[in-house]
Amino acid sequence: MHYNCLIVDDEMPLAESTSEYLNMFGVSAAYVSSAKECLTFLDANSVDMFLLDINLDGDSGFKLCQTLRETVDLPILFISARTSDDDVLIALNIGGDDYIKKPYSLSVLLAKVKVYLKRFSAADKPSEVYRCDDFTLDFVSGQLTAFGVEVPLNPMEYKLLCYLIRNSGRIIEKSELFERVWEDKVTGDGTLNVHIRRLREKIEKSPEEPAHIKTIWGRGYLFEP
Repeated sequence: MHYNCLIVDDEMPLAESTSEYLNMFGVSAAYVSSAKECLTFLDANSVDMFLLDINLDGDSGFKLCQTLRETVDLPILFISARTSDDDVLIALNIGGDDYIKKPYSLSVLLAKVKVYLKRFSAADKPSEVYRCDDFTLDFVSGQLTAFGVEVPLNPMEYKLLCYLIRNSGRIIEKSELFERVWEDKVTGDGTLNVHIRRLREKIEKSPEEPAHIKTIWGRGYLFEP
């Protein structure tokens, strides 16, 4: 299932009441009580943003934030009773987008959540056509034109190319491609390598010396516009 917001907080009564309030005002929300439950939840569901407590049962919200930032670029808001400036600075420096101190007003929290959801939705929405010197890709029709010639893409090639383009400028781990493109953690390197080679043959002037889809040895791939 897909949710707008996942709350990770071991104060279960507060997490439950916050989730109910968000749902009541049109923000689909779920809650879990630990970092382990959060990661398990994400194996079966998708979310648009996170509300993380710092003190979690047997773990730290700081550590969970760092783990999430390895694979997602979604809004992460900390909700915590810890009020020191050091905690706030740590939270923001490791990838948190905001820090909300407990006890919080549910109406104010709802407003913040809606702002971040709107901002993320606008930023995440791709332009209808991606253009560079060598090729263009129409996100709506799926049509690829390379060096002035229309080039067919099979569904997985299209999905992989879209993911690479939308995540350009950062190293994308192979495991992330398996999970986000194939939606299968056990997809083998051979399958990925074949698709990467086919895409290079279609969009690169010199597939053996790619200018766009670059291999980062031991990690994954980097797409450069």
